[in-house]
Order: sequence, then C-alpha cells, then structure tokens
Amino acid sequence: MPSAVTLIRSHELSSVAQYAYAATAPSDARLIFLAGSCPLNEDGTTAGIGDYKAQAEKAISNMRLALDAAGADLGDVISTRVLVASSDQADLVTAWEVVREAFADHDVPSTLMGVTVLGYDHQLVEIEAVAAVTD
Repeated sequence: MPSAVTLIRSHELSSVAQYAYAATAPSDARLIFLAGSCPLNEDGTTAGIGDYKAQAEKAISNMRLALDAAGADLGDVISTRVLVASSDQADLVTAWEVVREAFADHDVPSTLMGVTVLGYDHQLVEIEAVAAVTD
C-alpha cells in the first residue's frame, strides 16, 4: 500500500541535510503518535549497554513493532526526533546513521539532539516518531 506521506524538499535550503525538510499527509489520514522508542528488551532490560549503534538498532526494531501494532510501517512515518544522551557529536552521528539506514529512501524530516540523560538505566538513544496512514 502506498504511503499517505508526501516528503517535501526545497532547492533553496541546504542539500547537505540527509532528510526532507517537510512532510504532509492528506486531511483524511489517521495520525499515529508513537511514544519514544527505547532500546528495551522484552523483559524491560536495556539492550546494548554502552553501545550507541546497538541501542539505535534496538530502538528502530521496537519502533517497527509499535508501528505494526498501529497498522503502519517505517514508510508511513512523517517525522522523527532522535535523542542521544551525549555531548559528543560522533555519538549522535553513530545513532543517526542507524536511523538513516533503516529509513532508506524514505528520508523523513528529522531532528537529531544531544541530551543530558534519558529515562531508563543505561539508556543512550530514544527515537520519537509520528506516522500517517489512510485506512
């Protein structure tokens, strides 16, 4: 099923960004607001302790499960916010590369942020998302 999401680009904005600058969905789309996807295992423990890449991968995996439960997939995501508990830009890039790879050609508008701390013990990455589907 084709996505309801339309990604918008502008030739007047930097082409360095690895994502669209805006996205729209039709007025009849059902919006899905996901809780922040965390790198938690099914038993509630934190996956990939100390490993930004592993935590980003687990967060994406959990996001896929949440989207599936809501009747959507990554191609239906309209925006993301990637939170990384670090002040080191290299750690943010490590998490970002996982997100970009997962979304592939569906380069949704995204914000990448370094934060001081996240909610779970040993948590380094969290990914928020909004999706849109037409039923």
